[in-house]
This record gives sequence, C-alpha cells and structure tokens, in this order.
Amino acid sequence: MRVFRAALLLALLAPPARADLVFVSDERGDDLRVVSTERGAVVAAIPVGKRPRGMCLAPDGKTVFVALGDEDAVALVDVASRALVRKVAVGRDPEQVAVSPDGKVIYVSNEAASTATAVDLASGRTLFVAPVGTEPEGIAISPDGGRVYVTGESTDDVTVLEGRSGKVLRRLEVGARPRWVAFSPDGRKVFVSSEVGGTLSILDAPAIRLQATIPIGNGQTKPNGIAVSPDGKRLYLAEGRGASVSVVDLAALSVVTRIAVGDRPWGVALSASGARLYTANGGSDDVSVVDTAAAKAISRVPVGKKPYGVLYVPDPKP
Repeated sequence: MRVFRAALLLALLAPPARADLVFVSDERGDDLRVVSTERGAVVAAIPVGKRPRGMCLAPDGKTVFVALGDEDAVALVDVASRALVRKVAVGRDPEQVAVSPDGKVIYVSNEAASTATAVDLASGRTLFVAPVGTEPEGIAISPDGGRVYVTGESTDDVTVLEGRSGKVLRRLEVGARPRWVAFSPDGRKVFVSSEVGGTLSILDAPAIRLQATIPIGNGQTKPNGIAVSPDGKRLYLAEGRGASVSVVDLAALSVVTRIAVGDRPWGVALSASGARLYTANGGSDDVSVVDTAAAKAISRVPVGKKPYGVLYVPDPKP
C-alpha cells in the first residue's frame, strides 16, 4: 500500500506531458487543422477564412498568423483556445506572412499586387507598401528585424527591404521561379528555393549577395518549402512533384539524402529539437511525419483538402 501511495504521489507531482502541436493550413477547406504530436492525429479544425496559406508563429508562441489569400487579410488564431481572434487587413492577395522579432509588426507578400506590406498589429495601421518582384511568395525577416527578404516568382529574384521603412536595399537574381525563403538560426545566411530552376540559393545576409547555388534533385523535382535545423547544420527542402524531401549538408553544400514523403510536399516544419520533420502534402491531403535521425517517414496524418503550410507550435507550458 505504501509503495502504491508513493507511486501515486509521484504521478500527481510529475509535470504534465508536453502537448506540442502542428498547425496545417487547409487551402481549400478554409480552416487550420491542428495535429497533436502526442496522438498523431487531428484534434481540432479552426475555421479562419478563405484560402489560408502561409503561416508564422508569434515570438511568445501564443498566436498563429495565417495569410488569407481570398480575403486580403491575415487571421490571428489563439493557440491555447484554438480559436480565431480577429483579422487584420494587409492588402491584396497575401500568400505568406512573417512577424517581427518583437511581435508588433506583420509582413506579407501580396502575390497579385507585386508588393510587400507591413502592418502594425496594435493599431492595424499599414506601415509601408513596398514594390518587390512579380508574383511574390516567400517572405522572411532577419532575426534582428532589420531586413525583409521577398521572393519574386516571375522575375526570378529576391528583393531585400529595410525592415522599418520598406526601402528597397537590393534585388538579387536567383534560380527560376523562387518560392520559399528562410534564414539560418544566426541570421547570417538566407536560403531560397527555386521551383523551376531546381536549385537552392544561399545568400550572404550581411553582404546581401549570392554565395552559392546547389542543384536539387534530378530536374523533375520542384523545390519549395524550407526548414533549417536548430543547429544550422542541415536544411530540409520539400521537392513538390518529387514526393520527397532533400536533406542538405550546409557545410559540404551538397544533398546527402532524400526522404520519400506524401504526394507534392509543399510546406515543411521541424520540431523544436529537430528530431521530427513535418511536410504538408498538397497532392495526398496529408502530413508526413519524418524521423530525421533515421531519415525516414514514420507516419502520415490526413488533414483535409490541399494542405499548403505546416507550422510547429511548442507547448507554451514550461
């Protein structure tokens, strides 16, 4: 009996299991699907608005921002309650969204308008609308908030903006039809995937110049979503029609392996530890869960209709 009571006391005093989540934007279903990493299944569907696509997480981990392409807005979703809080007007046809390091400003790529827009979250006031390349998609802000990078699909370039004013600092040519853009953890490198060019471009962020170009796949794949490991040593790149993910060694500047996933992976996201990778598979309407150490997909979770983006959201509880 004493042993039982001691075990019960320990169980009651033990911290609750982490409940990390994966948010998936369901582009045709007009909602976000919430996947429990513990259960490996969808635990909620949150109606957010028309054509949800790119997402990002607030620095405090409490709010998910999702671009609504057919509403010219960004939806704010509360992580704890899994509910839509409000919408913020951000200009025509937003595709992807990024948030400033202090959580006060959101930036979007306005695909149909060939602009990037910055909006103050507290007031809803537009801070700037900047010209960028044609059909912008990917958008990312540097860890210090000083620069914003925006890909131009039809002009095969990346526009670099000053983070506060929106001033165009430079435009860089990259591979054909650039899609995603992401920073290294230290902010010194910028990575750009080019869907038609079949390449990964690596930019020197402080110098704002092209540093290297890595061929991806065999010409049949279509590089899209990017996720960088927490230690900055590896990069995971969704290959679209290739139904796989390329793993790039960033020291060797080469692809070290490819991992088979679902049909037409688009967005990708890593867990906080880097042990798991998640891919939004728009062709098979599911999410692949990948063991990164084994370089193998271990499960697939159905998530709705044409998933676009995937976002890993750590449990806010300590």
